[in-house]
Order: sequence, then C-alpha cells, then structure tokens
Amino acid sequence: MAANKHTIGWIGIGRMGFPMVERLLKAGYSVSIWNRTRAKAEPLAAKGARLVSTPAELAGVDILFTMVSTGKDVEAVCFGRDGVAAGGKGRTPRIVVDCSSISVEESAGLRTRLSDVGADFIAAPVSGNAKVIKAGKLSAVASGPRAAFETVKPCILAFAPQGVSYVGEGELSRICKIAHNVMLGVVIQNLCEITLVAQKLGVPRHAFLDFINNSVMGSMFTRYKSNALVNLDWTTTFTPELLRKDLDLGLKAARDLNVPVPVTAATREALQAHFGTARLKTDPKAYLEQDFAAILETAALGAGVKLESENVPVPTGLDG
Repeated sequence: MAANKHTIGWIGIGRMGFPMVERLLKAGYSVSIWNRTRAKAEPLAAKGARLVSTPAELAGVDILFTMVSTGKDVEAVCFGRDGVAAGGKGRTPRIVVDCSSISVEESAGLRTRLSDVGADFIAAPVSGNAKVIKAGKLSAVASGPRAAFETVKPCILAFAPQGVSYVGEGELSRICKIAHNVMLGVVIQNLCEITLVAQKLGVPRHAFLDFINNSVMGSMFTRYKSNALVNLDWTTTFTPELLRKDLDLGLKAARDLNVPVPVTAATREALQAHFGTARLKTDPKAYLEQDFAAILETAALGAGVKLESENVPVPTGLDG
C-alpha cells in the first residue's frame, strides 16, 4: 500500500495500545513507539517496532498516534518536557491522531496548539477493548480536517477494520464517543437488572443471556459481556471509574444543550451505588479496578440475590 510509506509514531502501550500497534506492524507499517514504562513496549520490538527514549524522538514521523489515559497525558507527551511537539513549528509530525477518550474542551485546546505548530489534528476514539482488537472487530469514529483524515484512514483501518466513521470537523467525534459510552453504561445496567429478574424467577443466567444474544436485542457487546455475567469474571476491560467519568461528560453535554436524559441520570446514580458497595470489600480500591460488569454484584445485593459462578462456557463471539 502507498500508505505504508508513511512513518508512524505511537505513544501509549497499554491494554489497548499494545494490540493496536501489533495490527499496524502486521499490516506492514514502520512504527516507532514510546511508552512511559519501557518494559511494556519492549515485546513489540521483537515484532518489528522501533523503541525510542523520549516522545521528542518521534517529532520526525509523518503520523503520530496517541493512546493514553487522560487529556493531561496527551498534552504532556505533546507539549511537556521532551514532548513530541515541543520543538516548535516545522519540527512536529504532520498529523497527530489521538485515539484516547478525552473531553471536548481538552481536545479543542490540543487542536489549537497543534495547529499553531503546523500539525493537523484528528480525534479518533475507538469502540472496543483489547479482545475486540485482537478479534479484528474494533471500530473508530474520527473528526478533523478531511484531507488529513483521508491520509490517516488506511492506518486507522489497520487496527479498526470494523470501520472508521468520519463525522466532520473539530471535536464531533468526541461527542460521538461520549454518547457511545453513555449507551454502554445504560445497556450494562439494564442487562444486569433484567438478568437478575430472570434469575430470581428461576432462569439460569447463561440460558437467559443465550436467548438475549440470539434475539434482535443481542449485540457484539451483550455477547462478549455474557461470560462475565454468567461466570462472574471481572477481568478488567473498562473500569467503573472510567465509565462514571464518561456518564458525567454525557450529562454535562446534555445539560449544556438542554436535552433531557433521565435514563442516563438514573444510570449514573445506579453506578454510584457500586462505589458504595465497594466499601464492603476487603480492598475497595482493587475491587474498583476490576471490570465495570461487576455492577451485577451491586444490583444483586439490592435484589437480595446470592450470586455464584454458573461455570458454563459462554462463547464471546471474539474467539478465534
């Protein structure tokens, strides 16, 4: 591919960044990477990536991707000490693509600062987790200058082959991602509630969720979360704290735009109860670092239901 001629820089090798870079390498791209904890990035060197010691060493790449935790982290790797864009105009990547989940305001601020030093900025948050990436079912949404998007689109499709939707200029993709995660919170809360109703009436969780997944209401999300709800596997894909942050962002946007969102508000309060339930655990902090699907336990506590793993193999739809 002609696009493979572009040199790629990547910052952030976490649960998501690692498999995303793997897919870029497999697609034949030349990728140079930096991660705050170098040891986490070292296995990618064996797969063909080039490791650098500071973000500033990535200033010469054509396209830089960032996949970090917060807006402050994106700002730090771009404009902090040894930042990739700290060298000033003409000494930055031509295009910066941020796949992190950050606020609209943070994204807009970064766009302005990057424009001032001559770099185009594409906001491209993704939908899925590490297992979704490995299964080749990750998707993305993007906004920013159209020409820059067309340049980076083949790269994004390498790690998000399910598709990348261009939604317009500026930070519109951030709004889409916030809305996406609001829906995620509402769906998991409702899925937990109706599963408990069925269980209390005598329906095994695995049987009920099998029906849901085979129905018109089933989705990729309900399928890959079913194993967690059936076998009480809270291996982390997304934490309750991150979900709470996104619900708050969604509620703020709705208030600012005078859009009533009563279901979102109720979901936010239900999720807050989970943080209270965590105090019943031996290590509340560790418990809240587990997957957000553990809100099933909080819902079960309120319903007077004793949960036990059903020890039933449940296909996720992401295997193979």
